[in-house]
Amino acid sequence: MSLHGNLLEPDDTRLPVDPAAADLTAGKDPSEVAAGSPSSSIAWAVLAERALDAGETVAAYAYARTGYHRGLDQLRRNGWKGFGPVPWSHEPNQGFLRSCGALLRAATAIGEAPEVERLRTLIDDSDPEALAALGVS
Repeated sequence: MSLHGNLLEPDDTRLPVDPAAADLTAGKDPSEVAAGSPSSSIAWAVLAERALDAGETVAAYAYARTGYHRGLDQLRRNGWKGFGPVPWSHEPNQGFLRSCGALLRAATAIGEAPEVERLRTLIDDSDPEALAALGVS
């Protein structure tokens, strides 16, 4: 905790570097990356975003849900207690946040209003800048 932060707020959660991110950056097929590294939130997020772009909403929802749950597992292993900052600016956190954003978009498309609001709140509570960075509001 910083000396000048809010003493009641937990420290930022900063996930470790996801080795699968390098495979994606190198142009490896995200399906292969997800199959080889199924705990990688970023691989599932990329699959979800591509499915959304292709109009495959149900597949996007499934991919995003997987990335979201893998990200929750990682966050908890790294001290997150279900609340507190998960900064967008820390690149390894973006797999989880991008999965949340894709899940929000897919849930919106299928009319799952309670899930949309829950995800919007989760993303905003994680980092108020994340919604804009994800292109959702």
